[in-house]
Amino acid sequence: MNDPLLRWRAEFPILATSTYLISNSLGAMPRGVRDDLAQFAETWATRGVRAWAEGWWELPVEAGNAVATLLKAPQGSISMHQNVTLAEAAVLSCFEFTAPRNRIVTTKLNFPSLTYLQRGCGAELVALESEDGIGIPTEAWLNAIDERTKLVALDHVLFRSAYIQDAETIIRHAHTVGALVILDTFQSAGVVPVDLTAWDADFAVGGALKWLCGGPGSAYLYVRPDLAASLEPRLTGWQSHTRPFGFEWDLERREDAYRFLTGTPAVPSLYASEEGLRILNEIGVDAIRAKSSHQTRRLLDLADAHGWPTHTPRNDAQRGGTVAFDVPHALEASRELLRRDVVVDYRPGAGIRMSPHFYTTDDELDFAADELNQILASGAWKAHEGHQATVT
Repeated sequence: MNDPLLRWRAEFPILATSTYLISNSLGAMPRGVRDDLAQFAETWATRGVRAWAEGWWELPVEAGNAVATLLKAPQGSISMHQNVTLAEAAVLSCFEFTAPRNRIVTTKLNFPSLTYLQRGCGAELVALESEDGIGIPTEAWLNAIDERTKLVALDHVLFRSAYIQDAETIIRHAHTVGALVILDTFQSAGVVPVDLTAWDADFAVGGALKWLCGGPGSAYLYVRPDLAASLEPRLTGWQSHTRPFGFEWDLERREDAYRFLTGTPAVPSLYASEEGLRILNEIGVDAIRAKSSHQTRRLLDLADAHGWPTHTPRNDAQRGGTVAFDVPHALEASRELLRRDVVVDYRPGAGIRMSPHFYTTDDELDFAADELNQILASGAWKAHEGHQATVT
């Protein structure tokens, strides 16, 4: 099959030395990042403190504009933060959770870090259970969200199973009962189309770390523009002030995306995120989604051929960019795959996750499946018995 997206492979150095199938955890680094970080270093070296007035101060929103294009959000509506936990903490700090409207509706399938945060904010958590461990039916969300709900914490794509939740329908229903939605797009942005404007999203969080190939330290926060000025985040700092360099005792908040910023931004991380965002915007998410659907289907077919269970939706429309192989000895087998430079990860309750991206070839998928089959059949996984789970 002719694949025009493969012309981008040369931009990602790690692809020359490994079969890289873990873009849902850390996207491959574009080679242009070296130049961007060198530019940061040169600016610091030659301009020093003057760099703040020459562009650094505005970077959290300028970088956010590149994300906004991908997510179909208005320019100036997204601010960049060090991680998603801090971005969501800024949102939660805008609210008091007092009865009768004191609930956050969420699910135990969401990424746990944000659940820890929600649990500590004083809200009553309503955590939806999954019957199959893969997804939550939309109807279950609609039944749980009522006049007692203040916020809904919704992961657009679930991190273990890649199940795509019907964000638009859930957001629309939440609004009919007066609730707002925090939409986590970390596992969808860059591989599954997102339209924050059409969906009338209230908040969205995510990061450049994964599918956006932007590296760690660059998370984003979207706040619906007509909502922003009415919110008073308690998690705040001097960058949110209308006159930050006045160093005034009283806080006079800006009414745009800067309103949700805190302290000094992580400038190097913002430089590092530029090239991946540029490439993703040039390619377009629709083209990436079409290839991703094809390649995840190919992975499912390979699993079926080998008789491996999967922890992933079979319906193409409900599946994000990942296939999880729920094979025996999955943790140990994942360690052996890594030793062989087949870069994957393991997650409890899911198995071995493989996440092709626009730069992945079909042959790499076949090779990874062959290696996994050999590892399981030969007992090569036994060399890693007793290994503890880590990031990958």
